[in-house]
Amino acid sequence: SATGTLQIPAHTLPVLSTSKMAAICNVPVALRATAKRTVAKRGMSVKAAAGPQHWLPGTEPPAYLDGTMAGDYGFDPLRLGQNPETLPYLQEAELMNGRWAMHATAGILFTDAVGLPKFWEAGEAALGDWDIKTLVAIQVVVMGFLEAARIRGFMATGESGVVGNFPFDPTGQDSPAMKVKEIKNGRLAMMSFLGMVSQYAVTGTSPLEGLKAHMANPTQVNIFTSSVGNEFVAAIIFCSIAPCYFVLQEQISDGSDDEFRPIPW
Repeated sequence: SATGTLQIPAHTLPVLSTSKMAAICNVPVALRATAKRTVAKRGMSVKAAAGPQHWLPGTEPPAYLDGTMAGDYGFDPLRLGQNPETLPYLQEAELMNGRWAMHATAGILFTDAVGLPKFWEAGEAALGDWDIKTLVAIQVVVMGFLEAARIRGFMATGESGVVGNFPFDPTGQDSPAMKVKEIKNGRLAMMSFLGMVSQYAVTGTSPLEGLKAHMANPTQVNIFTSSVGNEFVAAIIFCSIAPCYFVLQEQISDGSDDEFRPIPW
């Protein structure tokens, strides 16, 4: 033309259908939707991979510890729970020992705080004029009856309780969350009781006496300066190195045994 503009006849232009035009316009939307789906899938896979908590990340727990039991973190290096028939009884035994330990630690701290006889003296002080043979005979009969009733109730219901009450829950607090809290506190109490007894065996002092002595001179009165200081350091070193060994063992295995075995047998 006179203006120099290039004109193309309309009949030579490609004709785009309505569906093609819509597809071109919606490309960014499609890409965003795909990205959202990808992110969502990744989030779901991460959540699924997290699963039940395991005491040593990077390793697989034994198959029988699948997270269904309260306080199950896959920790059973001695493989005591391999037998499915005895596993519930082992769980019950741990719970009962934890309950006794919670009572024991509370009692030890209470008698120590109020000036009553120390826990290693309390039994003899409470015996008084009782004959030890008579006391043992009474305890055997009473505790034998209570334990027999508890075992029968546990075998029938799978729950802990006291004569005729399974589960024993007078305050109505039984729930999955409370069961986890109970077993955690029980485990902590068992470790605390072991520490209290060990402290007396090493230093001859009660828990509060040992705490006061440590606070008065922290650098000179502690477990590292005690008669078992070297043994305690060795235990810390072992506990620090052992997880590294376990993870390395898992990584270099040939895959023939996928189960995590800290102790080979």
